[in-house]
Parts: sequence; C-alpha cells; structure tokens
Amino acid sequence: MGGKKKTKCGAGKNAQAKSRKNTAQLKGPGGRAGVVPHNDFRAGHFGGPTQGSGTQNNTFVQQYAPVPTALASLPPLPPEFTGREDDLDFLLDVIDPAPDGRPAVAVLAGLPGVGKTTLVHAAGHAAQEQGWFSGVLLVGLRGYDPIPAQPEDILDALLRSLGVQPEHIPPTASERAALYRSQLDARAQTGERLLVIADNASSVEQVRPLLPPGQHGLLVTSRRSLPGLGRMRTLNLLQPEDAVALLDAALKNADPEDTRVEGDPDAAEQVALSCGYLPLALHITAALLAADPGQPLAERADMLNRREGRLEDLDDGERSLKAAFDQSLDRLPLLQADLFCLLSLNAGPDISTAAAAALAGQSESATERLLSQLATAHLIQRSATRGRWQMHDLLRDYATGQAAARTRDSRPARRRYDQAHARLATYYLRTTEAADAHFQAPRKVKTSRLFENRLQALEWLDTERANLIATAHAEGVTRIAIGLAFALGAYLQWRRRLQDLVAVRALALDACRTMGNTRGEAGAWNNLGAALSGVRRFDEAITAHETARTLFHEQGDTRGEAGAWNNLGAALSEVRRFDEAITAFETARTLFHEQGDTHGEASAWNNLGLALSGVRRFDEAITAHETARTLFHEQGDTHGEATAWNNLGLALRGVRRFDEAITAHETARTLFHEQGDTRGEAGVWNNLGAALRGVRRFDEAITAHETART
Repeated sequence: MGGKKKTKCGAGKNAQAKSRKNTAQLKGPGGRAGVVPHNDFRAGHFGGPTQGSGTQNNTFVQQYAPVPTALASLPPLPPEFTGREDDLDFLLDVIDPAPDGRPAVAVLAGLPGVGKTTLVHAAGHAAQEQGWFSGVLLVGLRGYDPIPAQPEDILDALLRSLGVQPEHIPPTASERAALYRSQLDARAQTGERLLVIADNASSVEQVRPLLPPGQHGLLVTSRRSLPGLGRMRTLNLLQPEDAVALLDAALKNADPEDTRVEGDPDAAEQVALSCGYLPLALHITAALLAADPGQPLAERADMLNRREGRLEDLDDGERSLKAAFDQSLDRLPLLQADLFCLLSLNAGPDISTAAAAALAGQSESATERLLSQLATAHLIQRSATRGRWQMHDLLRDYATGQAAARTRDSRPARRRYDQAHARLATYYLRTTEAADAHFQAPRKVKTSRLFENRLQALEWLDTERANLIATAHAEGVTRIAIGLAFALGAYLQWRRRLQDLVAVRALALDACRTMGNTRGEAGAWNNLGAALSGVRRFDEAITAHETARTLFHEQGDTRGEAGAWNNLGAALSEVRRFDEAITAFETARTLFHEQGDTHGEASAWNNLGLALSGVRRFDEAITAHETARTLFHEQGDTHGEATAWNNLGLALRGVRRFDEAITAHETARTLFHEQGDTRGEAGVWNNLGAALRGVRRFDEAITAHETART
C-alpha cells in the first residue's frame, strides 16, 4: 500500500459489552480472562516446523504426527471501537450455531477505511465469548496489494495454522483445499467448531476454496461485493455522534487527560464531518492530534476543511487514506478507473446515469454497467433514487486529484477531460432548456420531446436542482453559466426557491457584464429585479428594473423594455407606489400591444388590475382582469388564466359582488389544481373563504380557510 501500514480501524460499541448473555471468556496467560495473544498467519511463508502438539481424528489426517495449532489469532479490539451494534448483530446472527444447518458464511463489504476488519474481529471475540467456537483462524488475503495472495498460499497458511506440518502440505491448490476441508471435518467430528476470518479479499476466486464444511464459520471482508459466497452486508459510514465518540476515545487512549473533544464539541463535530465519518480518517486525525497535543480541534478542522490537500493531511506516517484509495484504483480495469476520475468533473452532489453517459461520451447502457461495477467496488454508491449515483467526499477529493494528475503533463489527456466536461455541461444546459420550455408562455414555442408535460419537467428539475445550480456556479463566466441561470428562473420561481433564484440571477448578471454581453445584461438585470422582489428587497428590485428598462431602450429592444416596465410596476406596487405602478403597467401594456405580444399584454393587464384595486378603482380593475383572463385563455395559458380569475375575484369583492367573486375563485382553484400549482391553489382557497364570509356562509368559509392553511 505505497509503503504505508494498513489500518485496522473500526466502529461500533465494544462487542464484549453486548447484551448476549452467558458468555464464556477466553483465558489468557496465567488463567486471566481476556483476549489471547495475537498469532497472525496471513498467507505467510514459514521456514521450519513449529513445536507443540495436537490431535486429528480423520483417517486422512491420522498418518501425520501430532502437530501444533494456531487457533487464537484474533488481535485485541481498539478501545475506541464504537457504534456498530446493528452490523455486529448481523454477523453474529450468521455465525450463530443454529441447528438449521444453514451455512455460517458472511461477506462484509465497504469502501476503504470504513472499519470492516475491526468489525469482523469484534464478531470473532463476541462469538468466542459465547462459546460458539473453539478457535479462530485469521488469514489476510492482501486483495489490494500489487500481488494479492494466491489460493495455494492462503491454504498453506491455514493448514499450518491448523497444525499440519509443512512436509505434509500437498503442492497444488486443489489438493490443499481438499486437505483443508478434511481437517475441518475431522475437528467437527470431535465437536470442535472453528471460525475462519478471511480479510481483504478482492475476488470470489480468492475466497471460494476457503468455504468451510458443516457448521464451521467464515467471515470475509472486501472492498467489493462478492456474490454467491454467503450473506452480504455493506458497512456504511459511522453516525456523526459515533464518529465524535471514536475521535474522543482515540485521543484519550493516547492521553487520558486529553479533553479537547468535550472542551470544543462543535469543533469535534466539524473534524468528524471533514473526515467524512470514515473510521480510518478519524484514526489518522486522532494520531496527528495526539502527536501535537497543543493543537486546538478548531485548527485541525480548518485544515481539513480546505478541500485542496485534504488527503495529504490524512497521513500520519504509518497510515495514509490516499494510499488505501490508490490500492482500490489500481485494481480497477482501465474503463472503470477512467470513469471514476471523470465523475469528479460533476460539480453537484450526485449524478444520473444519463449525465454520466454524456460525461463518458458513450451509451447509457454501457455507462450503467461501468457505474454498477464501481458501486460493486464501493468507490461510488447507488443513491436512494434509482439510476443515480454518489461518491463519498474524500473519494471525490481523491478522484479530483487523480484527474488533475492525469491531465497535468498530458495535452491529449487534458483535451479529453475538457471535452468530457463540455459534454456534461452541455447536457445539463440543453435538458434544462427543454424542461424550461414547459414553464414558458405558449407563444407557439414547441416544447421539447424530452419531456411530455410540465409534471415530467418538474420531476427532472427537482432531482437535478442541486447539480444544475452547482454547475452554473462552477462554470463561472461562460455561455453555459448564463444559459443555466436564465433557464432555471421560471422553475425556481415556481418552486419558490427564492434564495437560489437570487443567486443564479446574480450569477447571470455578473457573467454578462464580464463578457460584455449588453443584450444579456439587460435581461439579467430584469430577472434579478424579479428575484429580489421575491425576497422582498423591493428598493433594490426597483433599481434593477429601471436599469434593465434603460438598457433595453438603448438597444431598441421594445419587447424587453415592455417586460422591464411590467416588472417595475410590480415592484412599485409592493411598496404601495400605486400611481407610479399604474403608469408603468400602462406603458408595458402599450409596448406589448405594439409588438403583437398578446401574452405580455395579458400579463400587463392583469398587473394593472391589481394596481387599480390598490387605489380602489375597482370597476376599472374588473375590466382589466377580465381582459387579461380572455387574452390568457386565447393564448392557451391555463396558469395565467387561473391567476386572472383569482385577481378578478378580489376586484369583485371590492364592489361587494360576492357571488360572482365566489365563482371566480372557484374557477381559479380548479385551474390551479389542474396545473399542479399547490401554492396558487392555497391562495385561492383563502380568498374563497373571504368571499364566502361576505355572504355569511361561515361554515363553508371555515372549511376553505382550513384547506388553505393545510
């Protein structure tokens, strides 16, 4: 492992404190209860016979002289072992000597450094305390070393541990496997039951010859899922509180007087978070802190929060997280390793199969196979949503470093990575624009065949929102960033993600100004103003719309100028400057009409009606909303029509025409419901309740308000 010493890090409450009763403790030297000395025969080579005695009762074995055994090879558990109760129960359930005859074989898989080895050791200790096994055989398979242990070497080590003299061990793997099974059968006949722990396997082929006969047990650890051997379990990250407990226990193990964790619990939580709740990273960090007892946890947390160089900070001279990751990457086939590095180019928290296919420049089916193989290797994991994948933060840092190293000195590699990045960004932009088309006014704009309807578009945008916003920010001053910022606006407004909306609108404005895109800058100012109104920063919104109006006018963009006037009127209405708002809406209405923009004209009429109601000119407001309603209907904009109906109901209430107002609100409610606009529907239910109160239908009004509240 790159010259680094492999860590046995774990997590879970000490198995010796489990609630399983009537334990039979192992006896150490001098009869003292405890863990027996550690004799570890890990596929080693032995130069001569060992001394001691042992007995075998199998006919095939009886020809041998009495030989020693090494059945007490479990190392002590680290005192900081914590937080793995459910996983430990699972393993113990598998190796419990139940009378049903089922195989007592379990495979524990997980990413490097997650604590697999320590957990199976804990299971071994707990099982022996229960008196389930007369001995434990521990063998290291070195599955991720440059040269993994071969089956014949593994079996040689196990046979020696079982007491077979070297001169009696046959030469081939198949012969050794037969002798291994015979030895276990012989022990079973005398009532002995052994547990074999095969650590760090990289393939099924390494493990299959070790499958024990009868009721003997086998626990296997691997960074890969190994199907077909026994019951599978993936070991996940520690829970945050367990990660902090591990850090505290490790520090106290080095110095019982170390109180840094309880002295600064917030910093301890940040250290655990920055370590990704990964036991190996926590152990390394604890060792570094123990070596520098004066370093505050907050300082270490700040070091780890710097993503660049974080992996270099997780190296204590004996253990290295990067070295552990190197081993896993080195074992990957070329295509898998390449995709693993490419995944670091995705700016968001996870990635879909379709986006990964765009990144890799290949079909979705081929990409899904590679992603599944990476998940099997526990270098990525499947998200809760099918067809989506995510990567642990520290593995992401590692993949980013590997990608940088591959492109640093190779122009062809740099060009290939740039092309992959461009494909992914373009995929996000084009798909977002296709989804956005379902939120735009039906101005004879063809919606994309990527999405059949707005509901499908919403579902995709909801799933990809974090990726899209992260990509827009990561792109910086580019066409992609501007395109994403513009295309996300209507969706973010629909979902009321108002802070996100302000952020992407400001991003688009900065990019347009930096690139000298004056036309885009006008639109960006207008969009930013609308976003600022959404978070009630109305004075800034007014300034933004006035700036947009001026820029559009200077460019001769009358339609854009009309839109800026319309939005300016909305911001002025919010601060009750109704007379100025009426002027702004009337100007917008005229300009839209001159441009033949019926939909824009409908919006201006609708907003004008609200401003007229603000100065109690209700009859004019009713006319404005009726005009807007008709124009929206002619344009096929059901959502706009629903808004106009709702506002019409408000104006009708102003002149106490409550029955007509009730009809208007009920119509709006139905249309909003059909559009899936829950927020709009809620507002209408509330307005309907007020109209019902106007005709003293109080029971119905109560129901309406309760529905709105819900």
